[in-house]
Amino acid sequence: MATADAAPNRPLLGSGPVRHRRLRPATHAFSYRAMFLLLPMRSLARDASLMPIARNRFGAMSFYDADHGDGRGDSLAWLDALLAAEGITDADGEVWLQTFPRIWGYTFKPVSLWYCERADGSLRCAVAEVNNTFGERHCYLLVPEQGCDHLQWGAPYRARKVFHVSPFCTVEGSYRFRFLRSTTTTPPRLVLRIDHDDDAGPLIQTSLSGELAPLTAARARMALLRHPLHSFGVMARIHWQALKLWRKRVPFHAKPLPPDPFVSRS
Repeated sequence: MATADAAPNRPLLGSGPVRHRRLRPATHAFSYRAMFLLLPMRSLARDASLMPIARNRFGAMSFYDADHGDGRGDSLAWLDALLAAEGITDADGEVWLQTFPRIWGYTFKPVSLWYCERADGSLRCAVAEVNNTFGERHCYLLVPEQGCDHLQWGAPYRARKVFHVSPFCTVEGSYRFRFLRSTTTTPPRLVLRIDHDDDAGPLIQTSLSGELAPLTAARARMALLRHPLHSFGVMARIHWQALKLWRKRVPFHAKPLPPDPFVSRS
């Protein structure tokens, strides 16, 4: 990981499968290919020229700060304010944002992860930013367990579910977040797993994984050729899978009011 005196971190592009499996009351599973960005937000704040795709302006592939946090024009400033409000003052290293890009000006991001490092490269905390199809957003702040001063790659971290995502799930139970980043394999990989448990046990298992490569203009063009309607496909698949669940007679639940406050802590 970069320090203030080292070469800056550079944006990465990930490509791999999204997997989803529901265990009850009817089994339901699907998988599809996806791409995602892994952006070094502090390095980009110091040197905007590191970003090879459009930022905060229209492009075939682009990134908008307003798609995150409270919608302000500087999403890193929002994150730093959130951490300060939660008493976290030592996440002063790189901040990596794992998220979907905008494609042809449109995106839907079911979940984005902010990985917040200390200056020594240890993972101080993470913020899972969850969006639903009703235009609402909630953040789960994941912090180390008592007696540990950093998150551990590969370890599970729980957060009580407080935010409505799917009408086929009630707002109860908890999430188990697990993230792994391999920097020694060729190519390097990132795996994000989010499982939903209720009082009866495991209910939904979800993962996004992919190989990582430096994000360049050429790689962005190749990714667009492979996924020309990526963002539109994410939303279309959500509704298509919802129709399948409805046909399987999985119970439908009305949407409750969003939680207050905006951030909940593990």
